[in-house]
Amino acid sequence: MAHKKVNLETKICATCNKPFSWRKKWERNWEEVKYCGEKCRRNK
Repeated sequence: MAHKKVNLETKICATCNKPFSWRKKWERNWEEVKYCGEKCRRNK
Protein backbone atom coordinates (compact mmCIF):
# COMPACT_ATOMS: atom_id res chain seq x y z
CA MET A 1 0.00 0.00 0.00
CA ALA A 2 1.37 3.40 -0.97
CA HIS A 3 1.82 6.09 1.66
CA LYS A 4 0.64 9.62 1.07
CA LYS A 5 3.11 12.33 1.92
CA VAL A 6 0.96 14.50 4.15
CA ASN A 7 1.89 16.46 7.24
CA LEU A 8 5.60 16.63 6.42
CA GLU A 9 7.57 19.32 8.21
CA THR A 10 8.34 22.42 6.17
CA LYS A 11 10.92 25.18 6.36
CA ILE A 12 11.55 28.42 4.47
CA CYS A 13 14.66 28.51 2.28
CA ALA A 14 17.23 31.08 3.45
CA THR A 15 18.01 32.11 -0.15
CA CYS A 16 14.78 32.08 -2.16
CA ASN A 17 12.30 32.40 0.75
CA LYS A 18 10.12 29.60 -0.61
CA PRO A 19 8.79 26.74 1.55
CA PHE A 20 10.26 23.26 1.16
CA SER A 21 9.34 19.94 2.75
CA TRP A 22 11.23 17.32 4.71
CA ARG A 23 13.05 14.73 2.60
CA LYS A 24 14.30 11.29 3.52
CA LYS A 25 17.89 12.27 2.66
CA TRP A 26 17.70 15.01 5.34
CA GLU A 27 16.45 12.60 8.01
CA ARG A 28 19.65 12.70 10.11
CA ASN A 29 20.35 16.45 9.89
CA TRP A 30 16.96 18.13 9.39
CA GLU A 31 17.78 20.67 12.13
CA GLU A 32 20.78 21.99 10.13
CA VAL A 33 19.06 22.16 6.72
CA LYS A 34 18.65 25.80 5.62
CA TYR A 35 18.34 25.64 1.83
CA CYS A 36 15.80 23.96 -0.45
CA GLY A 37 18.41 22.65 -2.87
CA GLU A 38 21.97 22.67 -4.09
CA LYS A 39 21.45 25.74 -6.28
CA CYS A 40 20.25 27.86 -3.33
CA ARG A 41 23.04 26.52 -1.12
CA ARG A 42 25.66 27.63 -3.67
CA ASN A 43 24.08 31.07 -4.17
CA LYS A 44 23.82 31.99 -0.50
